[in-house]
Amino acid sequence: MASSNLPRRIIKETQRLLSEPAPGISASPSEDNMRYFNVMILGPTQSPYEGGVFKLELFLPEEYPMAAPKVRFLTKIYHPNIDKLGRICLDILKDKWSPALQIRTVLLSIQALLSAPNPDDPLSENIAKHWKTNEAEAVETGDHSPLPTGTTKDVSLVLPPISINSF
Repeated sequence: MASSNLPRRIIKETQRLLSEPAPGISASPSEDNMRYFNVMILGPTQSPYEGGVFKLELFLPEEYPMAAPKVRFLTKIYHPNIDKLGRICLDILKDKWSPALQIRTVLLSIQALLSAPNPDDPLSENIAKHWKTNEAEAVETGDHSPLPTGTTKDVSLVLPPISINSF
């Protein structure tokens, strides 16, 4: 998809994501479809997911920014707000979406959800129950992908680079 077909807002947001990445988050558009992003989020420090590397996909629908991006985890994760299919229970992806929000905001909110799971508003009832009953055990049950051997905690090393000038 040529970038000339993209709304100016998507181009600007993409350029900012590439030039000023949020700490622990890497997002780059697919070369085939600039509305589809490959995302990597590092498990936040001092969270149940510390040391994990989580791959997500983010898609901007034609209606964006009037409609929220579609986001899901591709990496398996044991989390009360994320189901087995990787769908995420996050208010700004649903009824609290506002066109004032951006891709960056969504990704930072997902990263925050990793830091502070909310078992009181679960997508997975069983995991939420486990979390409330024995959080330490639930955290140990958690299954996530460790950093590839030899990498640092810089996610830009995990994703292939895409030039800002390709827009």
